[in-house]
Amino acid sequence: MSNLWRLFISVIIAFSLTFLTLSAHSAPVSITQITASNFLELGVDKMRRGSYQEAIESFNQAIEVEKDFAVAYSDRCLAYLQLQDYHQAIADCTQAINFAPNHSEAYLNRGLALYRQGDYSGAIVDYNQAIALKPSDFRAYYNRGLAFAGDGKDSEAILDFNLALTQIPRITSLLLADIYNDRGLAHFVLQDIQAAMLDFNLAIRLNANDYRAYFNRGCTCGRNGDDFGAVRDFSHVIRLNPSNAQAYVNRGVAHYRLGYHLGAISDLQKASEYFYNQGKKVAYEKTLDLLKNLRQQISSATEIALL
Repeated sequence: MSNLWRLFISVIIAFSLTFLTLSAHSAPVSITQITASNFLELGVDKMRRGSYQEAIESFNQAIEVEKDFAVAYSDRCLAYLQLQDYHQAIADCTQAINFAPNHSEAYLNRGLALYRQGDYSGAIVDYNQAIALKPSDFRAYYNRGLAFAGDGKDSEAILDFNLALTQIPRITSLLLADIYNDRGLAHFVLQDIQAAMLDFNLAIRLNANDYRAYFNRGCTCGRNGDDFGAVRDFSHVIRLNPSNAQAYVNRGVAHYRLGYHLGAISDLQKASEYFYNQGKKVAYEKTLDLLKNLRQQISSATEIALL
C-alpha cells in the first residue's frame, strides 16, 4: 500500500473522529468502517516489522468487518508475497480488483506475484493496466521493465527503465541505483558494453554498498578484457557479501588471466567451500572441475617453461 494511501486512510479516520466529537449535525459515521481501517493499519504496522503472518491475521480481521475492503486484500497480497505464497497473493489481488477495478496498487501487486512465478507475460498485462490507471507511477514502468527483461525483451526493458527514470522522485537515490543497475543488465545482454558500464557506474555512485552493481560491473570488465577492473569489482562484492561464491569464481578466473595462479587457486577453493556449504551441488562440482583444469593448465605451462 502506498504512503499516500496510508495518509489518506489516516486522514479519513482523523476527520471522522473529529466529526463524532464536534459536529452533532454531520452525517452518522460508521463505526464498522473505522474498525476495519484500524485493523488495516495494524496489519500495515506488522508488515513494517516483518511479522507477515501476524499481518495476515490483521488483514483477515479487516476483511471480516468489511467484506469488500479492496485495500485489505491488496495489502494481504503483499504479506503473502513475502511468504512466497504466490497463488494466494494472486487470488487476493484478483479479489481486490473485483471490488475496485480502478485500484492500481492491486494490479501492481498482482503483477509482482505473477513475475515471481515466472509468468512474465501475465505480469506485463497487469503492469500495463497499472500504468493506464496511474501513468506517473515509476514502479509500474520499472517492474514492467524487469518483466520484459525476464521475457527476453531487453530492448523493451530499456525503454521502460528510461520511463521509470523520468518519473521517479530524485530524492530516492537507492531506487535510482536499482533502475540503473537493471538497465545496465539489459544493455549487457544486448552486448552494448559501453552503455552497460555507464549504467553500472551510475548505480555504484548512487549506492556504493550495492554488491550487485559491483558484480555486474565486474562481469562487464571481464567481457571487455579489463581483468584488473574485474578483480577490483569482485573484491568489492566479496567485501560487501563475503559468502558470494560466484564472485570468488569470477575473481579466480580474472586472477588466472592476469597470471596470479596462487590467487586463482585460492579463490576457486573458497568458492567450492561456499557452494558446498550452501547446498549448491551442481555449482560445487563445476567449480571443482574448473579448479582441476586450472591446475592442469598451470602444471603444463610450468613444464613447457622448464623445457
